[in-house]
Amino acid sequence: MSRLHRIGLLFVAGFLAGHGVGAGRLAAAVETPTLFPADAAREACTDTPLRLTFAAPVVAGAKGRIQVLDTASGAVVDSIEIGAGPATQAIGGIDGFRYHPVTVEGGEVTIHLRNGALQRGRDYAVTIDPGVIVVGGAPFAGFGAEAPWRFATRTDAPPADAPRLVVAADGSGDFCTVQGAFDFLPEDSNRPVTIFVRRGRYTGILCLYRRHGVTLVGEDRKGTVLAYPNNANFNGSGGNPFAGTPAPGAANPRQGGAVYRRGMLLVHQCEDFTLANLTLHNTTPQGGSQAEAIIVNGSTTTRTVIRDCDFFSFQDTIQINSQAYITRCHVEGDVDFLWGTGPAFFEDCTFRTLRSGAYFTQVRNPGTNHGFVFLRCRFEGAPGVKDNYLTRVEPHRFPDSEVVLVDCVLGDVVHPVGWQLQRARDATGDPDPGRVRFWEHNSRTPAGEPVDDSRRLPASRRLREPADAAAIEHYRDPVRVLGGSWDPRPAAVLRPAPGAG
Repeated sequence: MSRLHRIGLLFVAGFLAGHGVGAGRLAAAVETPTLFPADAAREACTDTPLRLTFAAPVVAGAKGRIQVLDTASGAVVDSIEIGAGPATQAIGGIDGFRYHPVTVEGGEVTIHLRNGALQRGRDYAVTIDPGVIVVGGAPFAGFGAEAPWRFATRTDAPPADAPRLVVAADGSGDFCTVQGAFDFLPEDSNRPVTIFVRRGRYTGILCLYRRHGVTLVGEDRKGTVLAYPNNANFNGSGGNPFAGTPAPGAANPRQGGAVYRRGMLLVHQCEDFTLANLTLHNTTPQGGSQAEAIIVNGSTTTRTVIRDCDFFSFQDTIQINSQAYITRCHVEGDVDFLWGTGPAFFEDCTFRTLRSGAYFTQVRNPGTNHGFVFLRCRFEGAPGVKDNYLTRVEPHRFPDSEVVLVDCVLGDVVHPVGWQLQRARDATGDPDPGRVRFWEHNSRTPAGEPVDDSRRLPASRRLREPADAAAIEHYRDPVRVLGGSWDPRPAAVLRPAPGAG
C-alpha cells in the first residue's frame, strides 16, 4: 500500500466511523487519486497545473485550504481558500482578470496556481486540508504537512531564441499551458515563433499582449481544445475594447483604454498573429451573458490570420477589431456572434446559429476601413432554428457599418428580409440607413438555387453583373478589402501541423 493511500484510509476511516458508516461503505468511498505532477516528480513545468484524478465524481468541499510551499525556504508561493470565490491576477501583462483557482470536471480536480508562482529548479510541497475535495460523497483526506505531495520543477528553460515552443498537457513539452508559452515571450518581441500545442484539453483564460510574429497552431483541429467559461458576468470590464487612447484612470495606459476581459482568448495589440488547426470553446452556458471564444484587438495594419479552426460559444463568439483574414473556420453562436470593427475577410467558412429570431453579425466599422466581408461562406442553423438576420445595427450609432456577402450559401434559417436596421430607442419611424452597406451577390440555397431576395430590406442592395462587376471584383479580393497591400493567402495555405518531435 502506498504512503498516500495509507494516509487517506486512516483519515477517512476515522471520519466515517464517527458518522456511523461501516467498512463496506469505506471500501467503496476511498481511493488513491492519480496525481499530476506525480508525487516526487523531478521535471515538472513551471506553469504546470496540479491535477488529482479520481474514479468517482468529485465536488469541492465547503471550506479548507490548499497551499504550495517552497521546501527550501518554507515560503508559501500560493494559497487557495476553498469557498472564498474567484481570485484576481494579471494574465499576459493585462491586470484585473478574475479566475477560478480550482475547477472540477467529472472525477478531475485541477488547481490553477497564480501565473509565475513556480520557479525553475525548485522543490515544492503541496498541502490540502481534509474535506477540501469530496469524492463520491466522502471527504478526501488531502495531504498534511507531515506527508505532503512533493514535486520539483525542471532547471533548464528553452533557448531564448527558440523558433518553436511545444505545449503539452502531459508535461512532455516545454510548457504545460498555452499561457506559459505566451509569458515566455518577451513583450514587444518581433522574432517569429511557433507555439505548437499537442492534443489535449487546456483549461484557462488566455491573453497574448504585445507579442508579435506569433503562430499558435494545434496538433489536431478537433483534439487540441482550449476552453474556459469566461464571460461578462464573470469578468465584467467595460468600455471601448478598441479604444486608441487610454481610458481615464486606466491602470496600464499602454493597453489602449478599457479592455474587455470576458473572452476565452484575448489577442491584444499583436502584429502578425496566426491561429491555426485547433478548437476554442468558451464553455459559458447559453444565457450566461457575452462570452467570446476569441477577441482580437489590433489595428487596420496588424495582419492577423485565423485558419482551420473551430469556435464555440453562444453570444459574441468572435470579436474582430483588427485587420484579419479568416478562412476554413467553423463558428457557432446565438446572438451577434460575429462582431467588431474589422476590417475582416472571411473565406470558405461556416457559421451556425443556435437560436431562432437572432442575428449572425453586428459590425461597427468606421468609415475609414471596410467592415466584414464574406466570400463563399455558409450560413446555417441548428435543427428547428429559423428567422435569423444576417446582421443588425443601429445606423445612428454606426452609420458606416458594412457587411457584404459574395457567392455565399444561405440556409432556410436566414429570414427572408435578410437584414435589420434598428432605430434609436427614443425615435419613431424607420431608421435612416445613412451610409450603411448591407450588400450581397450571388447568394445561393444549399441546393444551389438563387436565393429569393424579393423581400429583402429596402435599404440593402443586391450586386449584379455586369453593372456591379467592379464592386464584385473588389469584394472578392482580400487584398483590397483588408488594405495596406497585404496579401494574407500565402500564410493561410492548408498544410500539416508541425510534427510533435
